[in-house]
This record gives sequence, structure tokens and C-alpha cells, in this order.
Amino acid sequence: MNQTFDIIVLGAGAAGLMCAMRAGQRGRRVLLLERNPRAGEKILISGGGRCNFTNLTMTPARFLSENLHFCKSALSRYTERDFIAMVERHRIGYHEKTSGQLFCDGSAREVLAMLLDECAAAHVDLRLAQRIASVTRADRFRVDTERGSFSAPALVVATGALSIPKLGASGFAYDLARRFGLGVVEPRPGLVPFKFDGAMLALCRLLAGVSVEARVSCGKHDFRESILFTHRGLSGPAILQISSYWRTGDTLVIDLAPGVELEAFLYERKRIRPRADLRTILAELMPARLAQAIVERDGTESIAPGAMANLPDRALARLAARLKRWSVVPAASEGWSKAEVTVGGVDTAALSSKTMTVKEVPGLYFVGEAVDVTGWLGGYNFQWAWSSGWCAGDAI
Repeated sequence: MNQTFDIIVLGAGAAGLMCAMRAGQRGRRVLLLERNPRAGEKILISGGGRCNFTNLTMTPARFLSENLHFCKSALSRYTERDFIAMVERHRIGYHEKTSGQLFCDGSAREVLAMLLDECAAAHVDLRLAQRIASVTRADRFRVDTERGSFSAPALVVATGALSIPKLGASGFAYDLARRFGLGVVEPRPGLVPFKFDGAMLALCRLLAGVSVEARVSCGKHDFRESILFTHRGLSGPAILQISSYWRTGDTLVIDLAPGVELEAFLYERKRIRPRADLRTILAELMPARLAQAIVERDGTESIAPGAMANLPDRALARLAARLKRWSVVPAASEGWSKAEVTVGGVDTAALSSKTMTVKEVPGLYFVGEAVDVTGWLGGYNFQWAWSSGWCAGDAI
């Protein structure tokens, strides 16, 4: 039997829940289909289980897209303040961690429970473990699953993208978009650690577990946050951030003493602490283990540890230059299994920035990570999900 609704939303993640909630609040009969046995899988694992649900410094400049202006409308129509207000209505404790990032005091489960409660109050029909067999369109959209057939004049695709396949990620949204004549900007892993090989891999393994503040650059983009050495390569916030801009073969330039005129610093320490060991001096700025490994392993002009008075100025200058502009080329990213988000997606040229509807296919909408809009680390991607989902739900 074919069951009819006003709206069918595919995917009960952040964007799908938000869209279904808003449409239900407006009196629409909403069916929300999720392929997993429970909703909001990515919400539950986000922020180390505490859900970095938004950021106080929300700005379109912190998003990537082929059309950098596309996200402006949705982000201004449903803002971070709007979502915070809902969190506060549900009496969920939260705190600012760094750089405007907001996390739950308790568990990410509280945010998911809030969204499910809002959907239930709006009479959204949520059905889990629904594998979609086909999607067709005549006068209405028809969705066939292993458990039944459903139809509606409006269909919202909120099935996410390719990151974290163990949670059910797939290219379903892209396949559906192409079937309806939409373009797809090439998807690639974003917010993802890097892998290295050769001497750099050996260095990373030697320093596994070491973390240091650094400025990491790739082309014209740079981030100043911590980096973390791992047994496979480099991770940490600065690495994850720059990874969204990195392409295979690109060089990363790492400043291991950001904000410090390192050459002048070394000259000054040589003058006032001539008997101090080089390792001791560098340990004022970074882990001595890291500094020594870089000095001994990077390049032909290595400096053996020793008293500062015995080190020529030209050697200190070379050391400063290497530590300020350490150039490395990742072998690859860690790929989809470790990527927090997908860069690229359904081409925004086909969509209304106000409603997320496909301009040439009335009643069809794409929201959330499926769309070619990707935020920085720090709550930006969740806000895009909330905003784009709300705008679609408010328009249908």
C-alpha cells in the first residue's frame, strides 16, 4: 500500500531532523526515513560525545564552496542564536570551549533527544531501518523501501555524504542529484588527518603523542592551532583545518614557533645564557623532544645539541629558518574513514540559497552535508545542517 504525506525527508541526521521538525511545526504531514536503526549517529559521536553544536563566531567566510556566497542566506535566516535558544529552552547545559565553540556540558545525547522531542511534538512520523530501494517522480515523488512505499509532492534529501562510512555514509545524495540533472562538485575528505611515508613517517612515529602549537599553511590558507604527531602522520586541529584546502601533492608549511621571531630569540638566548644547552633553550618554545628531532633529522645542516656559546650565528639562523618554515608533503589523507566532513557535493548552482529547493525540479530539496557547503572545524558544519534544514522545512 502506498502511504501519502506532504513531505518525505530522507535521512534523520542533523539536517533531516531539523527540516522535519520545522515542516511539522508548520502543520505539514512529514515522513522522516532513516536507514540506520537509530537517528542522529553523527550527532552522538561529535565533539568527543559532547556535540560541538554551533559556534558563536558564525560567518560565511569560514565555509568552503564553489559559490562562497551561497550559505549566507540560510545562515542569516536561522542563526546560531536561534539554535542556542532551543538548547536553552530544553535546559541543556553548555559551555564555550575555545574560539566560540559551544559544547554540551553533558552528552551529545541531549541534543539528539531535544531534536527527537521537537519532531515528536510536531507529529513527525519517524521510521528507522528503512533501506531505500528506489526514488521516482511522476506527479509526486515516490519512495520505495523494503518496508513499504510512500509518496509526497515534496522530497528532501538529507542523507549526508561520504565521510565516516561505518555510520552508513554513502553517495546516495549524489546519485539522486545526477538522476535529476544536477551537477556534483567532486567530493573529497575534509577535516582529516594526514599520512606520510619515508623519513617523515619515521619522524612522526618517533614523536607519536607529541602535541605543539603551530601555524600550518597550504597556499594562501593558514591556521594557528595545535598539531599532533601520530604513528601514521600528523593530526590535531590545525592539520584538520588545513586538510579541507589541501589537494594531493600540495606542500604544507609549518611554523613551529608561531608569533616568535625565532632567529632573534636564539641570538638573545646565546647572549644571556651562553652555557645553556640548545635543547634547553628550544624547550622554552616547544617540546624539547620535538625540537631535537627536527634539528637532527631535517636537512643537511643539522646542529648537534650543545652550549649556545659554541653555536655559530649562521647555524642558529639556519635552524630558525627550518623551524619557522618546515615544508612537508603528505603522502595522502587518512581518507573517508577518518574524515569528519565531505568537501564538495551537490552543486549549489542548481539550488535556491533561500529554500534549498532545486530550481528546475519543483518539490525537490537538498540540505546539509550533501550540498557543496563545508565549514571549518568548530561547530560550523552543524550550524549549516541546522540552518539549511530549517530553511527547507520553513519553505515547504
